[in-house]
Amino acid sequence: MINSWLDDIKKCRSLQKLDDIRVALLGKNGELTNMFATMKTVPNEEKKQFAMKLNEHKSSVTKALENKKSQLLAIQTKKKLKASAIDVSRYTQPATQGAMHPITKTMNRIIDYFTALNYEVIDGPLVEDDFHNFAALNLPVYHPARDMQDTFYFNDGKLLRTHTSPVQIRTMLSQKPPIRMIAPGKVFRRDFDITHTPMFNQVEGLVVQHGQDISFANLKHTMQEFVKAMFGDVKVRFRPSFFPFTEPSAEVDISCLFCQQKGCQVCSQTGWLEVLGCGVVDQNVFKEVGLENCSGFAFGLGVERFAMLLHQIPDLRSLFQTDVRLLRQFR
Repeated sequence: MINSWLDDIKKCRSLQKLDDIRVALLGKNGELTNMFATMKTVPNEEKKQFAMKLNEHKSSVTKALENKKSQLLAIQTKKKLKASAIDVSRYTQPATQGAMHPITKTMNRIIDYFTALNYEVIDGPLVEDDFHNFAALNLPVYHPARDMQDTFYFNDGKLLRTHTSPVQIRTMLSQKPPIRMIAPGKVFRRDFDITHTPMFNQVEGLVVQHGQDISFANLKHTMQEFVKAMFGDVKVRFRPSFFPFTEPSAEVDISCLFCQQKGCQVCSQTGWLEVLGCGVVDQNVFKEVGLENCSGFAFGLGVERFAMLLHQIPDLRSLFQTDVRLLRQFR
């Protein structure tokens, strides 16, 4: 009898059929359950043996039911997974390739150029104090040049840095010459139009050494080689300018990339494009940081300006609007 029950369980092919067998054997009126009810008619001397036999049968049936249920559940799960599986070979659309943002791409290119010349890359805080951002750079409280930079101030007198020059001050305060460094990073000014945004990126550089060996000629050579490495075979000119922290100071222009100096709207019909500012470090700056008998030069450029020229992007604001139509062009 037990072999017949186990054989029925083994041949079962569905969970519903298996449950019917369980009820038929172990249910309230099941065959095995009823056999337990007949124990009261069994002579006392045979009851123990009879009960042991029934318990063995019940244990065997219960174990067989559990094992078969596990097998049927596994088969059922496998069928469901197969039915819901996705055939990836049916989807032929290629995955789209990401792209590096043109500002990041330009920034990395500038950094790579100067690190190859053994310039150290140094970072600094975005929130600055007046000393590092203005006073130490030869911009005292009532200096008219402060009007050139409309600054974001906090109530405690701190401010969002308007340039990365404070990193140069911190470097000269913490390191002894010789110094050869660049300071890339975000800066903030209250300005927003087709060529200005409240937040933009700068790379400023500084070279300092003891003695008076560094001259404007060293600066001029460095800037000429740099802009030609960035923009190719262009003409370069230096125009006298004014920066409180350098003397003499100059603006660096390159021949227009769009009209080859024939005159166009981009270059305002001049044939020249301004790309960066530079100069020989003013001795007053060295005094503020406690350096004596030193010479050096500094320069600064806007990364967005370089990105616009390199990639011929007409509106600066489009670099910050996350328009995928622009970004897709840089895959």
